[in-house]
Amino acid sequence: MSDAKPEFLQRHRVPFDGQFSVRDFSCDPPAGTPSKKDLEGELDDLVNRLDKLQQRLFADERYAVLTVFQAMDAAGKDSTIRKVFSGVNPAGFRVHAFGRPSELELQHDFLQRVVTRLPERGKIGIFNRSHYEEVLVVRVHPEFLAAQHLPDVDLKRIWDERFESIRNFEQHLARSRTVVVKFWLNVSRKEQKQRFMSRIEDADKNWKFRLGDLDDRERWDDFQAAYESMLRATSRQWAPWYAIPADDKGYMRTAVARILVETLEGVNPEFPTLDDDRRRELQEGLKRLEQE
Repeated sequence: MSDAKPEFLQRHRVPFDGQFSVRDFSCDPPAGTPSKKDLEGELDDLVNRLDKLQQRLFADERYAVLTVFQAMDAAGKDSTIRKVFSGVNPAGFRVHAFGRPSELELQHDFLQRVVTRLPERGKIGIFNRSHYEEVLVVRVHPEFLAAQHLPDVDLKRIWDERFESIRNFEQHLARSRTVVVKFWLNVSRKEQKQRFMSRIEDADKNWKFRLGDLDDRERWDDFQAAYESMLRATSRQWAPWYAIPADDKGYMRTAVARILVETLEGVNPEFPTLDDDRRRELQEGLKRLEQE
């Protein structure tokens, strides 16, 4: 994974022209991927760099970062978040996992519940699932719309309308200096089967499996079509999607970490510059401590 930054980002970035095809993005790492050991070493280095960048982001207080993860079940969202942010100060980031909306949330527009979880300046916010559930799960299961108290639903228009709302919402965030970076972890149907079986056969993983997971698996093609439409409509320069091969967890985690590091390096947050008054204050503090 030593190629130049633009080439690496472009390899995984979903194009902005609406021409994306799920079939064009492999679930397997590209040829020439380093060994598992080398990937682990690179991930360690990236985690350290991310920690230093987060410290600068926190001190700078001019930018926020919103990181979105979407994927089919068992793609590795939880473990990727855990590994990539393992070295980051917990005070500097917050993870929110979105499940089914509550009754109160259903009384609002579909973006309201994520708005209340947005990161403040200086922080990294991580959405494990997100507002995109409304154009994925709800699109595959349009019967869920009945609980949203909408007076008039046109299934021929609602998804394009929601895409437009999402694009406008994320562009507003970008204009407000929230850096939006989104990851689609692209797991294959074959690999998902193996991971589901592991969850059933390994007692320590039993808690992860729900029989209902297989219901969505039976709608695999419908979900892939929904992902394709979503990625085409909402990958934009101000809020890019990255399609990450997810059948190899080592590559997936390292790729996510590298994209985050390079994105933050592009923002280049800085420690505050000290003015003369602040420098005098520091010298006075040092003097008082030395006199104790």
